[in-house]
Parts: sequence; structure tokens; C-alpha cells
Amino acid sequence: MKDTERLANLFHKIYGEMPSQVSALPGAGSARKYFRLQSCEDKCIGVAADSRVDAEAFISLASTLSHNGVRVPKVIGIDSGDCRFYLQDDLGTESLFDLLPKDGRKPSEEVVKLIEEAMKSLAHLHRIPSGEWEDDLRYGAFDSRQIQWDLNYYKYEFLRPLAIDFDENALEDDFSRLIRDIDALQLPGDEFMYRDFQSRNIMIKDGEPWMIDFQGARKGPGLYDVVSFLWQAKARFPEEFRREMLEVYLNVMDSETLDGRRPIGEEGKEKRRSGYWLFALLRTLQTLGAYGLRGLIEKKAHFIESIPLGIENLQTLLEYGVLDRYPELKSTAERVMEDIRFRPSEDLFDGLTVKVFSFSYKKGYPADYSGNGGGFMFDCRGMHNPGRYPEYKSLTGMDSPVIEFLESRGEVGPFVDRAIEIMKPTVERYIQRGFRSLQIGFGCTGGQHRSVYCAEVCARILKEKFPQIQVILCHREQGVTRIL
Repeated sequence: MKDTERLANLFHKIYGEMPSQVSALPGAGSARKYFRLQSCEDKCIGVAADSRVDAEAFISLASTLSHNGVRVPKVIGIDSGDCRFYLQDDLGTESLFDLLPKDGRKPSEEVVKLIEEAMKSLAHLHRIPSGEWEDDLRYGAFDSRQIQWDLNYYKYEFLRPLAIDFDENALEDDFSRLIRDIDALQLPGDEFMYRDFQSRNIMIKDGEPWMIDFQGARKGPGLYDVVSFLWQAKARFPEEFRREMLEVYLNVMDSETLDGRRPIGEEGKEKRRSGYWLFALLRTLQTLGAYGLRGLIEKKAHFIESIPLGIENLQTLLEYGVLDRYPELKSTAERVMEDIRFRPSEDLFDGLTVKVFSFSYKKGYPADYSGNGGGFMFDCRGMHNPGRYPEYKSLTGMDSPVIEFLESRGEVGPFVDRAIEIMKPTVERYIQRGFRSLQIGFGCTGGQHRSVYCAEVCARILKEKFPQIQVILCHREQGVTRIL
């Protein structure tokens, strides 16, 4: 039975009629599927979870958190045959993320109030005694082992796919040092750690923030959640604003309430202020690891688009000296900063950016980090290869002897002309429609002679024909990149 059929039958069981409309909602990082089901009178969200464990955690926690005054969706019905299928309240279509400016400016006064309320709600969540919710959890406590996993996420899913060079022993030493520094903070490890508290997981209903997607919760330091929210890459909160919201959170944590926990006091507030930068570093590295897995490896556009913004956070950490105690980790960050593939050229240039690559087919197609996909790839291997002759082996398609060899045979001129003829209408249409990115590649056996020559000529002609565009020329196998 299809997921939609199963959820529609559950809807019928709850409301007494079949839904008149079932609409799939956009997915995120997991394989979990969401649908909006509605009839003339009723509507709800149907969930097809990819994990029984996650489904059980969400269902159980939704009840407990609601009982403790946390705004979360109510679970309306559960499939009796498989708890992975359930219905929950429809909180609407507007998330807090939808309301944020995306250019790094401070949010509007109205949105600031919503953010403050979200931080206060998070503090309230962190003050609920663990005895209330620990039986609902399905994941182990956040400890040194999990920190190590997050750091390895950065190493294996981000640095490795990018072929960033590093000394693995030295990097592991830095990881160990960072873990010790976090342990030395002696933050409470028995708070409700949401694990992925960020503005996409906060829905706005009736002018109030509601929390969703908390199935991955575990025991741990609540400061991790604070930083996860404030350092969300696409939120791009200014640093001064982050500090202001940290204080909003700390003031609630230190307030006199009847929620079962003592105020944290000035000492507790100072511990969290001291740990702010370490957790910002940890979360940034974990996030880049997630972007690497979902974007670089699984090729999901949303995550590829987020990589430059994650790197922007890494740049902030570098500027504030947070990585100075971790020399090899700092070195990897600096190498990432130097990688032109993630420089926000499309953002800085108000127009179309065309990236022209030369590459070796032995090493695969150039990755498209714009998130757009598509573009043009031309195979230069049908032309005579200068690399077969000893006198050209150490040269490239940028050197005069190779250029003279290719042009004298009469093959390369018509090849590039036809390639330009194919590309030209697309470039014109992209300019007209205000598109920001187009990728073009020329490949040959080694990415040294024929493809390099063709990419050079193509980039130059495109810039001459369309002076209003930005052209980035990248000879991948030669390690050469230029902006025309």
C-alpha cells in the first residue's frame, strides 16, 4: 500500500471521511515524508517516517512536552499496524525561517520578538526536569563519543570529498583537545537537548512559535541548542544580535520559576558564555559535515547552496581566534577559505556567472556547487592528443607549442566554434531571465592539453561576446583558476 493511501485511510478513521486532497510537502535532510491531508471540514499533516525509532520518539515526546507547556503539534492518530504512519496537527505553512532576512541584516522588530519568544521557549524546555521526558528518548546522551562523531563527520564527509589536504594525526590531536575543552566547561549534561533546534523547525501559528522535528532529542548540554539556532548558516544572524539572544536565553535560565529547576546563577551564565564559542565551532563543523554528505555526496541542491554560508560561519570563527588552539583544524579551515569553488561569486556579482572548466574524464565531471545542475559538457578526446608526443608531455594547453600544435591541425577551431554556437542561446536566455549561474566543461583524457586549450578559448570568446557576464575559468587538474 502506498504511503498516501495508508495516511488517507487513517484520516478516514479519525474524521469519518476520505481526504479530498493529499499534497506532498517539501522534504529536508531525512527520508521522512510529510503530506497535507484535507477535506471540506478538516485538515492535518500526515507523516510517513523512515524510522520506527524516530516515530516512537516523536509520538511519545509530543505528548510529554505538550503536558509541560511546550508548544508542539498534537498527534491525532497512529496507524495501528505501523507506528511509522501517523497524523499530527497542521501548524500552517509559515516557519520562522521564512520571516528572516537572508542578507545578514538584523531581523525586523516584529520578527525579533518571535525570536526572543523562541529563545524563552527553549530555556523553558531546558528547565523541565529530566524525569519528565527521559523515558521518551530513543537516543543516547550527548557525550564525548558523540562529539567525536560530529568532528569525524566534518573530516570524512566534508574535507575528504573536497580533497582538502591535512595531517590526520594532527587533526585528531586537535579534535581530542576540543573535546577536553568542552568537557572542562562542566555544563549540565541532563538537559533536554533538541539536537536540531533551528528556525526551519519552528512554525509560526497564531503569532506564536511552535516546535517541530524533535524526534532526535537526547540528554545533553542545552547550550548546543542555543548555538544551533543562532549559528544556523542560512539565518545569517549578525554576531551582535546572536549575543543579544544568548542573553535573553540566559536570563530565563536564571529566573525564579516553579518549573523544578534552580536558577543557574551568575556562575552558570558565565559558564555558558565561555562555552558559546566552543559549541559554535562544534556545531559549524557538524553542519559542514551534513552539507558535505547531503550536498557533495548525495547532490541535494539545498545543501550545496548552504555550503558557502556554512563557510561564512567558519570564517567568523577564524576571525575571532576560536581556532587558534587547534592548529591543524585551523589549517583545514584556511584551505577551505581559499577554495574558489565556494567563494560566493554569484552573490557578489550582480549578474550571470559562467564557470568554464577543463578536466580529466579519468577523474570525473566537475562538481556543480551552485546547486543548479545542468550546463554543458564537451568531449575533446576526438581531437589528436599532443600528450602522445614527448615534447608536449610537460606542457599544457596554455603553452604556445601546444596551442600551435592544436591550431595547425585544423580540428580545434571548428570544435570550439560549434560549442559556442550551442551555448550562445542559453547564455542569452539566462541573461534575459536574470539567472545567476551556468557551468561549462571541456574534458579530455588527462585534463592537460586539449581541454585546457578549449576552455581558455571558450572563456575568452564568451567574455568578448557578453561583457556583462562574469566568467570564472578553472583548469581543475592544473590547479589554475582565474576570473575574467
